[in-house]
Amino acid sequence: MWCVGRWPQRQRVLRNPVIAGPVAPRAAILPAREGPWTKRIAEAVELFTARTAAGSVEIDGCPLPDDRRYDLEHDVWWQDDPVSGTARVGVTAVLASFAGPFRSLAFRPVEGTLAAGRSVATVESVRYVGAVRLPVEATIVERNAELVRRPRDVNDDPYGSGWVVRVRPVRPDDPVRLLREAREVAELVRSRIRSQRVRCWPATPEVEMVEVGVECSAVLARLNEEIVHRDAGEALLLVTDDPTSPIEMVRWSDQTGHAVLAHRTEGSLHQFLVRKEAHPVPRRPRG
Repeated sequence: MWCVGRWPQRQRVLRNPVIAGPVAPRAAILPAREGPWTKRIAEAVELFTARTAAGSVEIDGCPLPDDRRYDLEHDVWWQDDPVSGTARVGVTAVLASFAGPFRSLAFRPVEGTLAAGRSVATVESVRYVGAVRLPVEATIVERNAELVRRPRDVNDDPYGSGWVVRVRPVRPDDPVRLLREAREVAELVRSRIRSQRVRCWPATPEVEMVEVGVECSAVLARLNEEIVHRDAGEALLLVTDDPTSPIEMVRWSDQTGHAVLAHRTEGSLHQFLVRKEAHPVPRRPRG
């Protein structure tokens, strides 16, 4: 076993947790240690960023693309398609991260012209149920039916494949008059992130493992147990106060072939976002 040092045995696993705590700046995601693992994490973060719009403001790790407008009262965004005269509507990354993994999305059977604020869909997670509302008066021209089968797209790609409806505004100038640009809402978004203690991650964790005051070998044993019960592609968040954990997680990832997507620190706590790979390829033999 790779671990050094001992702590009193005390551990807990929270399933479908409320992921709360002060938000670490994006710079804190990458570990200080240079090497192949650092490069792999950087590539994962770049992929996450690339899945949002090409130009994007980032507020405490939460993307806020600047190619669309926002209605923060309803936590939705609006992206014009000038060619068709329509627009896509979806929920913000802040809401998606606050809600946790969505288990279902149901479209409301509404037709015709709908007033601003009307619900077009309902999303539900273990700890959140809410409506997706129109930011301006509009007519629905398309629903993203794929979300009924895969509501997690709203979490994992809220500004891309997680769009909810395509609409045509009744008055084409309403979005410019009534909705705000990213730079105009940035500080309000920052305040909301901190007051609601939201964290945005490259993938939404299905479970949070809090392993504080736990011997290193026990932490890794529990992590391996939890990985077995996850589906391929699912992520989990490991929180530990083990000071050697950045090095041990490098070794764990190399020996198991499962990815560590991000690493953040809050005081003495280390947070690791881990993803189960469908076909893990170990980079070194177990020792």
